Amino acid sequence: MTPADKKHNSSMNAFETVMLYFNRAADVLGLDDASRRLLITAKREIKVEVPVEMDDGRLETLMGFRVQHNNARGPMKGGLRYHPEVDSDEVLALASLMTWKTAVVNIPYGGAKGGIAVDPRSLSKKEKERITRKFVDQIHDIFGPDSDIPAPDMGTDAETMAWIRNQWEKYHGFNPACITGKPVEDYGAKGREEATGRGVGILCFKLLSRLGMRANETRAVIQGFGNVGKHAAKYMYESDYKIVGINDISGGYHNPDGLDIPAALHYVIENNSLEGFEKISTATKVDNKDFLELDCDLLVPAAIGGVITAGNVDRIKAKVIVEGANGPIDADADEVLHRRGVTVLPDILANAGGVTVSYFEWVQNRQYYSWDLNRVRQELEAVLSSAFEEVWQASTEHEVSLRTAAFMIAIKRVKRSLDLSGF
Repeated sequence: MTPADKKHNSSMNAFETVMLYFNRAADVLGLDDASRRLLITAKREIKVEVPVEMDDGRLETLMGFRVQHNNARGPMKGGLRYHPEVDSDEVLALASLMTWKTAVVNIPYGGAKGGIAVDPRSLSKKEKERITRKFVDQIHDIFGPDSDIPAPDMGTDAETMAWIRNQWEKYHGFNPACITGKPVEDYGAKGREEATGRGVGILCFKLLSRLGMRANETRAVIQGFGNVGKHAAKYMYESDYKIVGINDISGGYHNPDGLDIPAALHYVIENNSLEGFEKISTATKVDNKDFLELDCDLLVPAAIGGVITAGNVDRIKAKVIVEGANGPIDADADEVLHRRGVTVLPDILANAGGVTVSYFEWVQNRQYYSWDLNRVRQELEAVLSSAFEEVWQASTEHEVSLRTAAFMIAIKRVKRSLDLSGF
């Protein structure tokens, strides 16, 4: 048992889980304690109040967070999420993950993350805009194109990014590179919306090829039919996967012979949910508590974190799991899956398509030149394919999991940059 494993317990919070994975990789690399402290300590943690007048005249004071983890390899990069469970621990964990994510795909960024503790579903559009602009008022001086570049995340979207850009430019002047994930007509990148899900699909194909599995013989289940899950499903369906299960908050939909994904995509556009999809298809409805346990070869959890736990891991039937969401597998469950020989492609690589195309957007904004969609897709596949091969080779060479291999590559790159800069 490694030193990292000895620290493991079943009640770890989000940051402790990231630290467990970090320390396992650091153990293999033989990293000393001083270097570990340097690499894990956040550069800056910010917590601000966001007072805002609601539509009914009430004054609400919300809490906003931004953690800037590491800038050794370039400006910090990370999403901004609106969710009632946002807190400093979650944001710190996700900011550190962004440091490793940008490093493993070798784009010149560090890691950051931010959020506001609010339920976006309870907000009117005007309330959401006022909250967003008030938050920018509080933190505009600590982010920008050369320091920290936010992007969409859970509960935010391209429109939110347009508000942020507009408010930031009131202080600093025209510079669309201050944020990514903007609408295409507002200096955004073509292909940004599909990027994370498309990246998941690309990496599923790469991984299955290495495992000797054929797409048309692979039964796939995709948990979550939001932005990531929809685009992953579209790419995988077009690549001949047999997608036997999809779900959203309304429930799961299953057909062992394969679902009609184009019909599901059209249904969601028309209805904003999969609710009732079984009535116009050959799908059988499945309760969400049983959905992850469907019989399949490939499972793509692409919704929220912590869905595969010690409580359900023994009932997971998939032989391959690709983490479309951040942290969908608890550390306890991850150990069980590893012992069982289940291949897991970790989130810091599997869902890095979004930040990769955000990087392309930033590059285009800096050059004042727009790429076409084909170039974005080709560049995305090139970056992710290269990163996957490096992780696969490191996993084989060191006889470690793909997760540990990915962390090893990322840690070495960040450590090298810190050494060269003199800290």
